[in-house]
Amino acid sequence: MPYPVAHVMFFVFCICTVMIYAILGALFRKELSYKNYMHILLLLFVAGTGALLPDIMAVYGILTGGSLEHCTIGPVSTHSLLFSSSAILFGMFVGYATYRDPGKAAYMGIFAGSAFLSHILLDDLAGYEMDYFYPLYKPISIFSYLDPTVSRTNFLYYELASYVVVLSIFFVIMIALLALSHLGFEFRYKPDK
Repeated sequence: MPYPVAHVMFFVFCICTVMIYAILGALFRKELSYKNYMHILLLLFVAGTGALLPDIMAVYGILTGGSLEHCTIGPVSTHSLLFSSSAILFGMFVGYATYRDPGKAAYMGIFAGSAFLSHILLDDLAGYEMDYFYPLYKPISIFSYLDPTVSRTNFLYYELASYVVVLSIFFVIMIALLALSHLGFEFRYKPDK
């Protein structure tokens, strides 16, 4: 498991590069107001919380002096697509409480959901098996299919596994970009969007 700060940094600096580019451009052009800074900080808060939500039980364990086991809340796996709905609902709640606009709230929820998915992919990349399809399927690791020894024995299988890995990362990036484009971040920061 990567450290919590690694999950946040991976999402912000790798997945949301367009947001960083737009913020830096607006800073250099001196186009940001106090309201814009608050909008950016809110997005970073939602992204950070969404990226850390799968490890919520580790925080509970640290606060209560219990174990650092962080993969389940009762029988429910926190590293699953089912539990990602909690990140989406959190983002929607924060978005609606802030903007009072259901459209922006929905895109804020999508943004938090993409942060959650980036956490799961990063844990999978670190070599852990994830409960992607809990409760329907056993834990799997999509990155474990990229074993180089497989490429020598079954090249077609290795190529198909490579496509699945690339498409899963591409999917998370596209979800984040979709949400960011509706929240004012394209290649330029447009706060009125």
